[in-house]
Amino acid sequence: IHSDSDEGDGSIKYTISGEGAGTIFLIDELTGDIHATERLDREQKTFYTLRAQARDRQTNQLLEPESEFVIKVQDVNDSEPRFLGGPYIGSVAELSPVGTSVMQVMASDADDPTYGSSARVVYSVLEGEQHFTVDSQTGVIQTAVANLDRETQDRYEVVIRATDMAGQLGGAVRLHHGHHRHHGQMYQFSIAETAPVGSLVGRVKAEDSDVGENTDMTYRVKDEAGLGAFQVTTDSHSQEALLSVQKPLDFEAQPVHTVVVEALNKFADPRFADLGTFRDQAIVRVTLLNVDEPPEFHPPHGPMEVPEDALVGSVVGDGHRPGPRRPGQPHPEMEEAWGCKYAIDQSSDLEHIFDIDPERGTIVTGKLLDRETAGWHNITVLAMEADNHGKVSRMSLQIRILDVNDNPPELATPYEAAVCEDAKPGELIHTISVVDRDEPQSGHHFYFTLAPEASGSSRHFSLLDITDNTAAVRTQRPGFNRQEQDLFLLPILVVDSAPPALSSTGTLTIRVCGCDSSGAIQSCNATAYALSASLSPGALIALLVCVLILVVLVLLILTLKRHQKGHLASEEDEDMRDNVIKYNDEGGGEQDTEAYDMSALRSLYDFSEAKGGGGGEGPPSLPSELRPLPQWGQAPDLDFSLFRDYISRKVGLADEDPSVPPYDSFQTYAFEGADSPLTSFSSINSRSTGSEQDFSYLSSWGPRFRQLAALYAGRRGEEDTAES
Repeated sequence: IHSDSDEGDGSIKYTISGEGAGTIFLIDELTGDIHATERLDREQKTFYTLRAQARDRQTNQLLEPESEFVIKVQDVNDSEPRFLGGPYIGSVAELSPVGTSVMQVMASDADDPTYGSSARVVYSVLEGEQHFTVDSQTGVIQTAVANLDRETQDRYEVVIRATDMAGQLGGAVRLHHGHHRHHGQMYQFSIAETAPVGSLVGRVKAEDSDVGENTDMTYRVKDEAGLGAFQVTTDSHSQEALLSVQKPLDFEAQPVHTVVVEALNKFADPRFADLGTFRDQAIVRVTLLNVDEPPEFHPPHGPMEVPEDALVGSVVGDGHRPGPRRPGQPHPEMEEAWGCKYAIDQSSDLEHIFDIDPERGTIVTGKLLDRETAGWHNITVLAMEADNHGKVSRMSLQIRILDVNDNPPELATPYEAAVCEDAKPGELIHTISVVDRDEPQSGHHFYFTLAPEASGSSRHFSLLDITDNTAAVRTQRPGFNRQEQDLFLLPILVVDSAPPALSSTGTLTIRVCGCDSSGAIQSCNATAYALSASLSPGALIALLVCVLILVVLVLLILTLKRHQKGHLASEEDEDMRDNVIKYNDEGGGEQDTEAYDMSALRSLYDFSEAKGGGGGEGPPSLPSELRPLPQWGQAPDLDFSLFRDYISRKVGLADEDPSVPPYDSFQTYAFEGADSPLTSFSSINSRSTGSEQDFSYLSSWGPRFRQLAALYAGRRGEEDTAES
């Protein structure tokens, strides 16, 4: 195809659409030449209807209205004549005159009868020409002699050949005439078309006047027009031929089958070879009985196609209504039986991407398509009888989504490159390649150029578009200085060639590095590394989340430790202050004996007196300290080292722990130690009275207890005087 506005400068791009566009036929976008990618067969499809468009290469706009044209497949003599039936069986009366018509045979040629002589058939006799002739144009078989005698020979076999006028040899058909030596001159059987393989059709038996093993026969199928639909086996007991089904039968394809069964002697004596071939043939005609079956599909040749930018409701494929196939017409997508209903198996189309007309069987799109998401779809179409939905047949269809240019090209990776400070002009820095999710019919072709915003970097670098869909980045000037600029961001614009042309911009990061004399990179500025290794927003968010989780864990651990330490400190405080009685008031005076809990005072033990050996002068006690009560008995020398060590250890622990408050208190421990020589302090079982106790040591307690000492010591003196 060619446009009148085409000036040969490549600004016009030619495209085609329609039957076979992009698969069978391809067009050269520059010249408009249309090429076939596969061998065409006129007998399958006689013509293709296509539409041609001339578009502006840059804007993809139509320069003139699209035109429709038809590619007609010209016939060549590639089909040989074929007989429609056979073998033929005819009969003629004996002693009939020459030229008596016996029967007519007919052969057909699939070539175009309107073109040349490829479809004109000529008949001739290969065998049996001594007795019969055939009209070369009509195929009528006639007698060639007048002395045909049934008693002399009751059967003749005539072989007719059909050829076309171009010399293409066709098939041959055998004509049987006369009687057979089988029981019954012709056998006729009937069987349902749904009979399974191996089903018995009927029995055929030949006569043999011999006796014994000489009557043993074997049978075989000599000729059959049904292409191996039946087979013959021999019953060894009855010497009958068992005709059975060998292949599935189809009434709609061939309702009648003619089978030639040949019988042979199993043991033929070579001494009698001159008497004949010791074999005979019989004609078996098998008629198929039609059965109500589900509708039958005639699948399309190859997958169905639809462009990915098709609107919802667009017809998939060429959109012909399903119907019987007729010669010379474009093939339908499917063939239906009259009164059928169509549906799509939902299990094969879960997303309901396609719909089907229940009456016509036309498949349409139900949703918008995307080839990059799913380039192929396999659906199952159901056909059922309108009045009997139980009769259902299935057919799998492949639907290919044709690509349209809806994805811009992109840089293959986030490219990074390095350039030496002492680089020379024209030095290759990096090679850029791109990727495109689309798949145009003519292949990918990309154009590279520096983006307009690259004006600042264009004086340092140049971009060379290579014809193999790559581009080379080279230096434009000699030398670089990392102190002035250590990083260059070079935006690159990439444009594809498919209509409509799409483009995208990618960035090449170029770092300025120090190199040795051989050009090997030694070091680069840290800024370039930081920018080149910059994280994406998603990675930054993930990193911040991780840091936040770590901070929360650290705070939680510190809180738990502090709580645990406070709990331990409270337990120690409680343990230290247990059973400590502290009085910070002076009471009501020397005469006030009600201010003190005397029972509590009596439960204390005088450690200072025991330590001092009894009666020594010690340092004055603080007002807040507690003094021990008088002892009820004179104890021997006691060892308080166990208590002293225990108390010293507790004091040391309290001094080392900064969390313990500085309490001024005295801790009393009701612990006797091991092997104490003291008797029980309890006075329950004691027979002694207060008069037996010595309170003279109270005078050593200081002026605060002088009145108490006078009371007890005075009472003791009075009792001694009374006793004396």
